[in-house]
Formats: sequence, C-alpha cells, structure tokens
Amino acid sequence: MDLHITKDLNEKDKNYINSSLYEFNLKHFPEDLRGRYQEINIFLKNENGNVRGGILGEICWNWLEIHTFMIDEDIRKHGYGTKLLLEVEQIALEKNCDFIKVDTLSFQALDFYKKFGYHVYGTLDKVGRDYEHFFLKKDLSF
Repeated sequence: MDLHITKDLNEKDKNYINSSLYEFNLKHFPEDLRGRYQEINIFLKNENGNVRGGILGEICWNWLEIHTFMIDEDIRKHGYGTKLLLEVEQIALEKNCDFIKVDTLSFQALDFYKKFGYHVYGTLDKVGRDYEHFFLKKDLSF
C-alpha cells in the first residue's frame, strides 16, 4: 500500500473524515443517542436585520456545545448575552441534553459563564503566552 500525506483542502475529503469518525462513534453510543446531531444557531439582530451577536453551536448525542458566542462590543453589558445564553439553555432542555459545554479565554467571558452555573473542568496555560483557556460545563436538570 502506497500512502502519502497531503495538505490539500477540499470538502469531499473533509466530509469523508468527519463521516467516518461519526460512523465509528455510532458503534459505541447507546441506540437512543444515535443520530442526535443538530446545528443550533441563534442570532441577535437590530431593526435593520443586521447581526449584532449570536451563538453558534450544535447538539451532539446528549449535550449541546457552544462553539462561538459573540456580542458586538458596543452593546455588551446590556443583558443581550444573558438572553442569548438563556435561549440556548432552553433549547438544550427541550432537546433533552444532559449538559452544555463551552470554552473561553481568560480575557473573555469566564465570570459570565460562572454566574450562570458553569464550572471549569479543564484549563490550558500560556495560551497566547499570557492567557488561560478554560473549558466549562453546565449540568442540566429536567
């Protein structure tokens, strides 16, 4: 067998890697969790329809993961982040997720997440040399 490594970026190969891992993982998850995948994207828009913030994430098996959470700087500290986070938590509850996970850097939103019951389960030091990278989880109760 003659194999080689390439750095070419194409969607077909990327999809093959993702779907192959997904198929492998399916063999190890309980029957009732198989096929539970859904993108969750919620947006904060102004009166002109311009996006001012939002959360991009996904439900995978029994959790919801927040990948990106952003609010324009000029409208932070006005409660919009709270509204978005509560909305995504409600979606997680409605979809019977057991927990939510998210990560943040030390100069971002650690205290914000802690205020809503998220706890740190892991950290990486010296990210960008001067910062910490926090991994957080919130268990959900039904």
